[in-house]
Amino acid sequence: MQTLVFATNNPHKAREVEQILGEGFQVKTLRDIGCLEEIEETESTLEGNALLKARYVKERYGFDCFSEDTGLEVEALDGAPGVHTARYAGEEKNPEANIALLLKNLGDRQNRHARFRTVIALVMNGREVLLEGICEGGIAHSKQGAGGFGYDPVFIPEGYDRTFAELGDDVKNRISHRAKATEKLVAYLGKMMGH
Repeated sequence: MQTLVFATNNPHKAREVEQILGEGFQVKTLRDIGCLEEIEETESTLEGNALLKARYVKERYGFDCFSEDTGLEVEALDGAPGVHTARYAGEEKNPEANIALLLKNLGDRQNRHARFRTVIALVMNGREVLLEGICEGGIAHSKQGAGGFGYDPVFIPEGYDRTFAELGDDVKNRISHRAKATEKLVAYLGKMMGH
């Protein structure tokens, strides 16, 4: 049984990845290994933050680890909020305030193109690997739907006319940036385990 730590405090995220990985993998959260301190995300890129978290766990706790950082990149705002996605409107990471600020900054611009980008950093067997998942789409003019979290009520994925919040978890988990990055992680780990 291969133990992998997912550098997150969200048990739902960890279970989700464990289910995708299937037999042979046990996915633990930071709390599971007794890592209760806040790992400061001080880098200026998604890649940097993801690596920082994975390295931290490997160095301090000795576990092989993967970590992800996700950003919403809006074309008309020069790629903002990007690395500041969770704290766009301030340190308290308030999704309502983040969405309000985003809609305000976009105003009535015609160009609503945006993409969600997830970067997974894996530190394992002395190697570091970066994997990326991208979901192209656009920003709605107002919030729609009650599901999801974060920016889901205003993000409309390409090929759909509804937001992530309206599409529901089944669709989102199939087409999302996180799903694509996780698929790459699963494929990579499968190859390493000789599947």
